Amino acid sequence: MSGELPLNINIKEPRWDQGSFMGRAQHFFMVTDPRNVLLSGEVLEDARVTVENYRLGVVKPGLTEDQLWRAKYIYDSAFHPDTGEKMLLVGRMSAQVPMNMTITGCMLTFYRTTPAVVFWQWVNQSFNAVVNYTNRSGDAPLTVNQLGAAYVSATTGAVITALGLKSLTKHLPPIISRFVPFAAVAAANCINIPFMRQRELKFGIPVTDEEGNRLGESPNAAKQAIVQVVVSRIGMAMPAMAIPPVIMNALEKRAFMKRFPVLNAPVQVGLVGLCLVFATPLCCALFPQKSSMNVTSLEPELQERIRQNSPHTTTVYFNKGL
Repeated sequence: MSGELPLNINIKEPRWDQGSFMGRAQHFFMVTDPRNVLLSGEVLEDARVTVENYRLGVVKPGLTEDQLWRAKYIYDSAFHPDTGEKMLLVGRMSAQVPMNMTITGCMLTFYRTTPAVVFWQWVNQSFNAVVNYTNRSGDAPLTVNQLGAAYVSATTGAVITALGLKSLTKHLPPIISRFVPFAAVAAANCINIPFMRQRELKFGIPVTDEEGNRLGESPNAAKQAIVQVVVSRIGMAMPAMAIPPVIMNALEKRAFMKRFPVLNAPVQVGLVGLCLVFATPLCCALFPQKSSMNVTSLEPELQERIRQNSPHTTTVYFNKGL
């Protein structure tokens, strides 16, 4: 044991109170910070070593509390909370804003033709599939066959939903057509996330007591986690896909936009990005990352096991995923 920093700082939990929305929002503004995407492998590895050593009681000489928390949030932005493995770059929550602003901006710009709708819905759902897999809850791996089946089912469902909605708006005002991408994304999230996390629904996700001791796996906890994530994702998409269409509908009537139509895509992407910078962390904060449920809501066999092994436990906790 070395260094002057005390060893009683609880970096297993976020720096801010997760019992309040504002505390969770502060936490997720750090986790989803797009600048973390630019961090080098050396910086990520240094953060991992700093965090893991501190948990073992080893403090790097000269390390301050602010530096420790910075390392913790760099670590959290790149490494899975359950498995500890480095996550795919495009699947990290810090990549949500730059990736989504590009994809969503293009979805909102190129929505008039069927090929464009199919292509951008496919790109969006492919990206969402990577994000959902990367940020899944639990530590049980998906097989290649399970992953492939989930991806094909979710992407096909999303494209069919988008085309169906598009056909229904042919005779409606143009402003209504602009909201087809959002309606398709909202519906697709209800398909994509459960499909990509189907193993959790079948076999459950780890549940623990308040001290973090693992008590078993619960499909009921997985259901609650997935519902919360679906709601958060739809909320995340809403401002970015509902506000820019209204603004763009007004801007396209202006002379300068008619004169320079090439500005349509970059302006739309910029508006989406501005919305996502705030919507992403705020919607991630709608529910606690360390979610909870009563023991009485678990499966009967798991309830019985907990009553035998941990009779004083009335509430269990689990990572809901992102």
